[in-house]
Amino acid sequence: MELGKSIENQNNVVARLAKQVIDTKANGSNLVFSPTSINVLLSLIAAGSSPNTKEEILSFLMSPSTDHLNAVLAKIADSGPERSDLCLSAANGVWIDKSVSLKSSFKELLENSYKATCSQVDFATKPGDVIDEVNKWAEVNTNGLIKKILSRDSIETIRSSTLILANAVYFKAAWSRKFDANLTKDNDFHLLDGNTVKVPFMISYEDQYLRGYDGFQVLRLPYVEDQRQFSMYIYLPNDKDGLPALLEKISSEPGFLDNHIPLDRISVDALRIPKFNFSFEFKASDVLKDMGMTLPFTSGGNLTEMVDSPSNGDKLYVSSILHKACIEVDEEGTEAAAVSVGVIMLMCLRRNPDFVADHPFLFTVREDKSGVILFMGQVLDPSKH
Repeated sequence: MELGKSIENQNNVVARLAKQVIDTKANGSNLVFSPTSINVLLSLIAAGSSPNTKEEILSFLMSPSTDHLNAVLAKIADSGPERSDLCLSAANGVWIDKSVSLKSSFKELLENSYKATCSQVDFATKPGDVIDEVNKWAEVNTNGLIKKILSRDSIETIRSSTLILANAVYFKAAWSRKFDANLTKDNDFHLLDGNTVKVPFMISYEDQYLRGYDGFQVLRLPYVEDQRQFSMYIYLPNDKDGLPALLEKISSEPGFLDNHIPLDRISVDALRIPKFNFSFEFKASDVLKDMGMTLPFTSGGNLTEMVDSPSNGDKLYVSSILHKACIEVDEEGTEAAAVSVGVIMLMCLRRNPDFVADHPFLFTVREDKSGVILFMGQVLDPSKH
């Protein structure tokens, strides 16, 4: 499969994922997420999975192999040379419990292909330190935009974990044609419920990459160029309440995002775009499961290629995937960041049980034919008489 077709497939997945997140997680709020960040994390999980789990992830991502997927992601996240008006960076981090070790093949993949930093930590007795370390990593690799991806509420989950995989993406770029801040003016923004709010609108009278289609328009706003070209695309329904119908169209028509790209600048009377600045977070694993990806999150899957097998034969599975993103758009350009974190746990297999009554317990004396309880009590200290 050629690279262009793979990226088109990725974009089809993105459209379906966006609709699912909006339908199930947005609750009528603003939303931003990074499909690239989620896809990198899924590719890491796929690379460390057993064949059936890997196949399910690749099928979901519409990719023929992990190597092909990695090539697509490398193309998307190629950082390019550093410059003051354009920055794209991606980072991967791994935290593994001191009781286990990464398989050499997976460790080599992490370090060479993903340039991941690997740290050994103590999940069981120092979960708070792990949370702090992951959050600090997120803050550093998003230029301070995302300071927390793991909360203190997750401390018991982290205590039971074996491995954490994380990806961070940071983007900052100036418009190729900046907006004049002196022209910015408050105006009405129409909400889906029919109400309006006053917000600052950026205004331009220059020619724009704009094209009208049946029921909607697409605007392309280019950022400054280097050997790459980044742009923001805005899909605007003609009807003020037309966004749900447009979203349905985008998610159901294969190739939609790639087939609706304005190629030529045209004259416009005026361009008005609201400034915006918000963040959004959600449990991506819930969304992925709703979309049919189940094996990485259940006993049916197995992340066998990540760590050397524990002596007791336990399996690894994905406990959760968390995602947080933020974006700011103003007259100068755009700054955005995202972090995805996969929490990996051991799944205990059925084995012969132990019974060691070495701590307080309850007891009954029961007549089994009738079920009558003759005595009941608790033992707190058997040394006492």
